Amino acid sequence: MSGALSHIKVVDLAVARAGPSCVRILSDLGASVIQVVRPAGGGGDIGLPGADRENLHRNKRSIALDLQQQAGRDVFMKLIHDADVVVENFRPDVKHRLGIDYETLSTINPRLVYGSISGFGQDGPWGPRPGVDQIAQGMGGLMSITGEPGTGPWRVGIAICDLAAGMYLAHAIMAALIERDQSGQGQWVKTSLLESVIALLDFQAARWLLDGEVAGQAGNDHPTMFPTGVFPTSDGMINIAATGDRAFNNFSNVIGLPDLASDERFANVRSRGRNREPLRELCEAQTRKFTSDELVEKLNEAGVPSGPILSIDQVFANSQVQHLGMAAPIDSDRGALNLVRPGFQLSRTPAQVRSAAPASGEHTREVLAELGFDASEIDALASSGVIPA
Repeated sequence: MSGALSHIKVVDLAVARAGPSCVRILSDLGASVIQVVRPAGGGGDIGLPGADRENLHRNKRSIALDLQQQAGRDVFMKLIHDADVVVENFRPDVKHRLGIDYETLSTINPRLVYGSISGFGQDGPWGPRPGVDQIAQGMGGLMSITGEPGTGPWRVGIAICDLAAGMYLAHAIMAALIERDQSGQGQWVKTSLLESVIALLDFQAARWLLDGEVAGQAGNDHPTMFPTGVFPTSDGMINIAATGDRAFNNFSNVIGLPDLASDERFANVRSRGRNREPLRELCEAQTRKFTSDELVEKLNEAGVPSGPILSIDQVFANSQVQHLGMAAPIDSDRGALNLVRPGFQLSRTPAQVRSAAPASGEHTREVLAELGFDASEIDALASSGVIPA
């Protein structure tokens, strides 16, 4: 079955993780992606171990092209003539120095949607600075609300700013493609690691902007409501979310404290949030009387959300995860692999892991031939170092 974006051609200049995370969404949805990397190696897969490279760069072809040479830029412009999308996450000035910025490319192809990710924005006081995930986590406030109270800032355990920026840009690119159907015009679509992580603050950002409240660290607890968090059992720890009054009453019954809600300290959501420490002490004394599996089962039967806390290997061994098919099999030069499938499903035009990540520049001659270059012209480009020999 064809993907939803099978009619879309993407030229991929993205490096590191944020840009490739965006392109991966487009390619999983069926877009035809041509990755452009440097002839000497590097580019989109620079420094990535094999598993990460397969994870980020599946479903695309790769060409190696020296964009610092005019002949290389000329080849690139041929790629752009019928492209729908370009994605890049260079520092803001790099694309202008290379002459592959939106203003230049849109004169060649006015329908082009040009997607950019930067560290902190395309301009402004910090615009020129290099940006990576952890710097953005700190600057965007995320580290200040992560971790146990009083322990100092904590990094989130994944490259959340990179991934969020990629997702936001993919959404914005698809919106621009839909709008192009009406206007006939492309546009420049931008985000940054900093903008993305601030947008992810959501509730915590709204608490400040609307109420002047600076959120702090809440550890494994919900920041304002309790009991939602991690609770001990006789053989481990589990997550429980019993914040609403009905869920709290059901939770209290399951753990053997049916009269908790009659205590004025715990009578409603707000009072339970204010008095979480004495409530925690009472609850934990009871949850320790159950095994993890036993309490998770009883709570879910009572309509109280609860679940185990799994390691990564346990996640993929979980029956529900296996039912969802989150590990997608693929053949590659490393043999048979399993990659994480897209985190969404379309019933008629599914997103798919179709092919393994290409070697850097693997399809250079193939793509140039499609652009109309004959064998002698391709050999001349190789001789001049514009493409690999």
